[in-house]
Amino acid sequence: MTALRPERESAASYGQEPYEGYESYEGYEASGSFEASGAAGASGASGAFGASGAFDEWNADAAGQQGRHGAYGAVGEEPYAPSVEESYVPPLAEEPESYLPPIDDETVALRIPEPSAGGSISPSDASTATSATGTTPGGRAARRKAAKRRHGRHGGARAISEVSEDTEEASAEGSGAPLSRVEARRQARARKPSPGVVASRAVGEVFITTGVLMLLFVTYQLWWTNVRAHAAADQETSTLQNDWASGKRAPGEFEPGQGFAILHIPELDVVVPIAQGVSNKQVLDKGMVGHYSEGRLKTAMPDAKTGNFALAGHRNTHGEPFRYINKLKKGDEVVVETQDEYFVYKVTSTLPVTSPSNTSVIGPVPPQSGFTKPGRYITLTTCTPEFTSKYRLIVWGKMVEERPRSKGKPDALVE
Repeated sequence: MTALRPERESAASYGQEPYEGYESYEGYEASGSFEASGAAGASGASGAFGASGAFDEWNADAAGQQGRHGAYGAVGEEPYAPSVEESYVPPLAEEPESYLPPIDDETVALRIPEPSAGGSISPSDASTATSATGTTPGGRAARRKAAKRRHGRHGGARAISEVSEDTEEASAEGSGAPLSRVEARRQARARKPSPGVVASRAVGEVFITTGVLMLLFVTYQLWWTNVRAHAAADQETSTLQNDWASGKRAPGEFEPGQGFAILHIPELDVVVPIAQGVSNKQVLDKGMVGHYSEGRLKTAMPDAKTGNFALAGHRNTHGEPFRYINKLKKGDEVVVETQDEYFVYKVTSTLPVTSPSNTSVIGPVPPQSGFTKPGRYITLTTCTPEFTSKYRLIVWGKMVEERPRSKGKPDALVE
């Protein structure tokens, strides 16, 4: 008969099909004895089998246990025999994970892009990013296709060429490689300004140069001419005072441009030399006050018994000695200092505006001055309004004191 063999949990074919007879077991010998290594127990049972092939009691696991603990077949213990109705159901094996080949950066095969850290990028986001940056990723062919999609088949030819040129120039500049002759010419044409740009630059430079020149001229007129005129007038005043102290100059006729007296206006803090004539170059532009002494404009000297001593001076620039004579009031004193005497005048009237051709204002008896008869008068003339020479401002005064230098300074000059 065929005996059943005990089940083995480690067998690969466990539960698939029943074992055959012990005759097919490799460890079985013709003598009918079967040696089970490790099955000997303390009772000395060797597990002999009869020639008939009967298998009385066999249990590999129970025999092992009995061999270690006691004789086989102890009371109350039955040999292990698996149930025939029960069939072995192997455990379900887990499905192996799909194999993904390693990504090779150098391969040209298609591969699944890795998602970014912030999440996956949708096609709409990719198109939006491409339109925002204005650069299509990929090679030249990809850029041409993108340009065709944006501008059409024929309308985008120029845009494609411009994108290709810009890309080639950027790549050439970034790589530092030498440019070809065509690329060099293209860049030279791009850098060359158009005629309109050249014309606008020229006009802008002209305007800038003109503005700078005008600024320099205004600075010269309003500041530098005053500096030079004040220096010249101070030097002339010092020269006159030194000559008078040393007796080098004698009263008499004076040459045009020659200083002969000093004008004091205490109310305006003005001390300026008086020269013969009203020439701009010889007298007025040097910061001095000029005496009308030539031709039809000739007037009397301050030491004359009667007459009008008329003077002219700049109101702005070149020392501007008469700038504030419009502030003189009736009764303010004006002093003329000469080598031998002091002549003191008091302001009587003012003519704010008159024509430059109105020469009657410096006559012996000016008609608009309020004087009615000949006397010893003084007239101050200057330009008005300020910074123009369109009209004339006139101030008249009448002599109130003639004081020799030997008696000292008049009260108007005494501090």
